[in-house]
Amino acid sequence: MAFTDIRFDLVSHLPTKAQPYALLMRLDRPIGWWLLLLPGWWAIAQASGGISGMTGWGFYMMALFFIGAIVMRGAGCVVNDLWDRDLDAQVERTRARPLASGAVKPWQAMIFLFILCFIGLLILVQTSALSFWIGMLSMIFVVAYPYMKRITWWPQAFLGVTFNFGVLIGWAAITGDITYITAMMYMGAFFWTLGYDTIYAHQDKEDDQMVGIKSTALLFGERSKKMVAIFYAASWTLLTGTVFLSTDSIMAQGLVLLPGVHMLLQILLWKPDSQASSLRWFKSNRDCGLLFLLCFLAS
Repeated sequence: MAFTDIRFDLVSHLPTKAQPYALLMRLDRPIGWWLLLLPGWWAIAQASGGISGMTGWGFYMMALFFIGAIVMRGAGCVVNDLWDRDLDAQVERTRARPLASGAVKPWQAMIFLFILCFIGLLILVQTSALSFWIGMLSMIFVVAYPYMKRITWWPQAFLGVTFNFGVLIGWAAITGDITYITAMMYMGAFFWTLGYDTIYAHQDKEDDQMVGIKSTALLFGERSKKMVAIFYAASWTLLTGTVFLSTDSIMAQGLVLLPGVHMLLQILLWKPDSQASSLRWFKSNRDCGLLFLLCFLAS
């Protein structure tokens, strides 16, 4: 059986005509919107002063970010699949995607993309003025990201820049500004993404090499574990720094050990040459992100 991470069973209860669009926006794979959502929630929690300082506005922003992450992750996937539909048809894991398989036509995907972006805009206008403009800026990176794998060995780094705008948007939505602590959190999230997406890229390295797609998985090769360890160490150090600089809470400072242990386990147990192992440990980063969220809520 061909390897794929598409979960047809999770959308089978939807109306038949809706199923290809659910797959197009990856509703069958919630890990993507979790990884987009969590850095935004980190920022909201930390900027609010933890759970004890959270106001109704903070909880409302967390609810908006939840909806926005699902919608805009979906929009990003549509953009990605429009760019990559010919390449996806040549890769084992992706050839069943709706655009690659012909289940959705490009013009239909464009209409769907417009609807998703409009919903995202309705959410964004409810934040702050600074958040709005940061969100609009992020769309340039969303559109450009799928092209990066064609021109650089570091598309995972570009994803790290793109995928973590939620930190900036979330922080600005609470405080109305950006500080050096925001920048530390953003960089910590950047290195986290660089690490977990390198793990993810190991699923496709043979097919990517065949069709000429670049990735850090191919760039690092046998050094991938070492490089992911470096990225995770940088991420943990920066995110731990944001906790220590923002609170004197012994609980919050102690809790940072939990995501650190999770990252260490990923490095020790991940098998880079196994597609199943790469997918498993990539997906485990939802739990890693939730552990970091626990730290920021305890701040």
